[in-house]
Amino acid sequence: MRHRVKGRKLGRRTAQREALVNGLVTELLKRERITTTEARAREVRGVAEKVITKGRRGTLNDRRIAAALLTEKQVVRKLFDDIGPRFATRPGGYTRMFKLMPRKGDAAAMALLELVGEE
Repeated sequence: MRHRVKGRKLGRRTAQREALVNGLVTELLKRERITTTEARAREVRGVAEKVITKGRRGTLNDRRIAAALLTEKQVVRKLFDDIGPRFATRPGGYTRMFKLMPRKGDAAAMALLELVGEE
């Protein structure tokens, strides 16, 4: 039974899975849109939401936590200078996910994950 078991394994060991998720969150914040498998997108979405919330707050501790999670310094800068203030009045829901056609090679379910723009 999977009662109270949180998260997906994504076919990797813990360190590899954390590195994968951190890299995908970094790319999402850098490009503001990524295409990946649906399972990875669902896993990345929660982490990205939490990091953007830290970017909104902008304390020194939040910046250190984000720097430990993200793999590029300029993405940390972008998070606190551009993305955080952009979502300052939004109470959550910073990302949106669209399901795409299955991948041609192995028919894996694909998804587009992007930051919500200012509509």
